[in-house]
Amino acid sequence: MENSRRFKILIADDDNISVILLTNYLKNIEADFIIARDGEEALTLFEQNTDVDLILMDIKMPKLNGLEVTKQIKSKNPHTKIIAETAFAMVDDEKKAIEVGCDAYITKPINGERLV
Repeated sequence: MENSRRFKILIADDDNISVILLTNYLKNIEADFIIARDGEEALTLFEQNTDVDLILMDIKMPKLNGLEVTKQIKSKNPHTKIIAETAFAMVDDEKKAIEVGCDAYITKPINGERLV
């Protein structure tokens, strides 16, 4: 018998609508979703679930911003895949996100086809 594990996705976003949209876009993927509402919670949930396959990281969150959380996660596990997401895209945001270790960068509203 094959020991298969469901895909595990951590969504770090303080906006309820964004979380609902993301989980709906990804509903066809056999995945377990872990939801964090702020940067500190995202870091705590990652430490409790270091085997996550993907993190969807909002850049602008309370307590710790997504860039700081990404730096801390990548220092612990540089192989963790993180996609930065933001509704408040500024000129240098994508560059900053990639510099701290994000693997990709998308802007809100998120295009479900592009995400999948």
